[in-house]
Amino acid sequence: MVRIAGVDIPKDKRVDIGLRYIYGIGPTISRNILAHADVNPDIKVKDLAEEEVSHIREVIDKEYQVEGGLRKEVEFNIKRLREIGSYRGMRHRCRLPVRGQRTRTNARTKRGPRQTVAGRGRRRGTAKK
Repeated sequence: MVRIAGVDIPKDKRVDIGLRYIYGIGPTISRNILAHADVNPDIKVKDLAEEEVSHIREVIDKEYQVEGGLRKEVEFNIKRLREIGSYRGMRHRCRLPVRGQRTRTNARTKRGPRQTVAGRGRRRGTAKK
Protein backbone atom coordinates (compact mmCIF):
# COMPACT_ATOMS: atom_id res chain seq x y z
CA MET A 1 0.00 0.00 0.00
CA VAL A 2 1.32 3.44 -0.98
CA ARG A 3 1.06 6.31 1.48
CA ILE A 4 1.00 9.84 0.05
CA ALA A 5 0.19 12.98 2.09
CA GLY A 6 -0.83 10.82 5.05
CA VAL A 7 -3.42 8.86 3.06
CA ASP A 8 -3.23 5.18 2.11
CA ILE A 9 -3.85 4.87 -1.63
CA PRO A 10 -5.64 1.62 -2.62
CA LYS A 11 -3.22 -0.57 -4.54
CA ASP A 12 -5.72 -2.12 -6.98
CA LYS A 13 -6.83 1.23 -8.46
CA ARG A 14 -5.31 3.18 -11.33
CA VAL A 15 -2.94 5.93 -10.18
CA ASP A 16 -5.08 8.83 -11.41
CA ILE A 17 -8.11 7.45 -9.53
CA GLY A 18 -6.13 6.53 -6.41
CA LEU A 19 -4.82 10.08 -5.98
CA ARG A 20 -8.40 11.29 -5.64
CA TYR A 21 -8.55 9.65 -2.21
CA ILE A 22 -6.47 12.60 -0.98
CA TYR A 23 -8.58 15.52 0.23
CA GLY A 24 -8.16 18.41 -2.21
CA ILE A 25 -7.23 16.35 -5.27
CA GLY A 26 -9.85 15.79 -7.96
CA PRO A 27 -9.71 14.48 -11.52
CA THR A 28 -8.02 17.50 -13.12
CA ILE A 29 -5.42 18.04 -10.41
CA SER A 30 -4.69 14.31 -10.38
CA ARG A 31 -3.91 14.38 -14.10
CA ASN A 32 -1.76 17.51 -13.68
CA ILE A 33 0.26 15.90 -10.87
CA LEU A 34 0.92 12.79 -12.94
CA ALA A 35 1.93 14.91 -15.96
CA HIS A 36 4.43 16.88 -13.84
CA ALA A 37 5.81 13.68 -12.30
CA ASP A 38 6.03 11.92 -15.71
CA VAL A 39 3.94 8.97 -14.54
CA ASN A 40 1.53 7.05 -16.77
CA PRO A 41 -2.00 7.50 -15.33
CA ASP A 42 -3.17 4.11 -16.64
CA ILE A 43 -0.91 1.90 -14.49
CA LYS A 44 -2.05 0.49 -11.16
CA VAL A 45 -0.75 1.83 -7.86
CA LYS A 46 0.84 -1.52 -6.98
CA ASP A 47 2.95 -1.34 -10.17
CA LEU A 48 4.48 2.05 -9.31
CA ALA A 49 8.23 2.15 -8.75
CA GLU A 50 9.49 3.77 -5.56
CA GLU A 51 11.07 6.65 -7.49
CA GLU A 52 7.74 7.39 -9.23
CA VAL A 53 6.00 7.53 -5.85
CA SER A 54 8.66 9.93 -4.56
CA HIS A 55 8.19 12.15 -7.66
CA ILE A 56 4.45 12.26 -7.02
CA ARG A 57 5.05 13.14 -3.35
CA GLU A 58 7.43 15.96 -4.32
CA VAL A 59 4.96 17.47 -6.80
CA ILE A 60 2.14 17.38 -4.27
CA ASP A 61 4.29 18.88 -1.49
CA LYS A 62 5.63 21.70 -3.68
CA GLU A 63 2.58 22.79 -5.63
CA TYR A 64 -0.62 21.79 -3.84
CA GLN A 65 -2.21 22.27 -0.45
CA VAL A 66 -3.95 19.06 0.59
CA GLU A 67 -5.41 17.24 3.62
CA GLY A 68 -4.93 18.98 7.00
CA GLY A 69 -3.67 22.31 5.70
CA LEU A 70 -6.51 22.63 3.22
CA ARG A 71 -9.14 21.58 5.77
CA LYS A 72 -7.84 24.23 8.20
CA GLU A 73 -7.94 26.91 5.52
CA VAL A 74 -11.53 26.09 4.52
CA GLU A 75 -12.60 26.03 8.17
CA PHE A 76 -10.87 29.37 8.79
CA ASN A 77 -12.57 30.94 5.75
CA ILE A 78 -16.01 29.84 7.01
CA LYS A 79 -15.20 31.11 10.50
CA ARG A 80 -14.15 34.50 9.03
CA LEU A 81 -17.43 34.76 7.10
CA ARG A 82 -19.38 34.08 10.30
CA GLU A 83 -17.44 36.66 12.30
CA ILE A 84 -17.83 39.52 9.81
CA GLY A 85 -21.57 38.80 9.63
CA SER A 86 -21.82 38.37 5.88
CA TYR A 87 -24.84 36.79 4.26
CA ARG A 88 -22.87 33.63 3.50
CA GLY A 89 -21.72 33.54 7.13
CA MET A 90 -25.31 33.74 8.34
CA ARG A 91 -26.27 30.87 6.06
CA HIS A 92 -23.39 28.79 7.42
CA ARG A 93 -24.42 29.64 10.99
CA CYS A 94 -28.02 28.54 10.35
CA ARG A 95 -26.83 25.41 8.54
CA LEU A 96 -28.66 26.34 5.36
CA PRO A 97 -27.46 26.13 1.74
CA VAL A 98 -25.00 28.94 1.03
CA ARG A 99 -24.87 29.19 -2.75
CA GLY A 100 -28.42 30.18 -3.66
CA GLN A 101 -30.09 26.79 -3.73
CA ARG A 102 -33.80 26.59 -3.01
CA THR A 103 -34.92 25.48 0.45
CA ARG A 104 -38.68 25.20 0.09
CA THR A 105 -38.16 21.69 -1.23
CA ASN A 106 -34.95 19.68 -1.27
CA ALA A 107 -32.03 20.88 0.91
CA ARG A 108 -32.57 17.82 3.10
CA THR A 109 -28.88 17.00 3.04
CA LYS A 110 -27.96 20.32 4.60
CA ARG A 111 -30.97 20.68 6.90
CA GLY A 112 -31.03 17.10 8.16
CA PRO A 113 -33.92 14.69 8.55
CA ARG A 114 -37.44 16.03 8.33
CA GLN A 115 -38.90 17.23 11.64
CA THR A 116 -42.58 16.97 12.36
CA VAL A 117 -44.49 20.13 13.21
CA ALA A 118 -47.69 20.12 15.27
CA GLY A 119 -50.81 21.25 13.41
CA ARG A 120 -49.58 20.46 9.90
CA GLY A 121 -51.58 18.33 7.50
CA ARG A 122 -55.29 17.69 7.05
CA ARG A 123 -57.51 17.21 10.01
CA ARG A 124 -59.70 14.13 10.25
CA GLY A 125 -63.34 14.62 9.47
CA THR A 126 -62.95 17.97 7.72
CA ALA A 127 -63.83 18.31 4.07
CA LYS A 128 -61.61 19.83 1.50
CA LYS A 129 -62.50 23.44 0.66
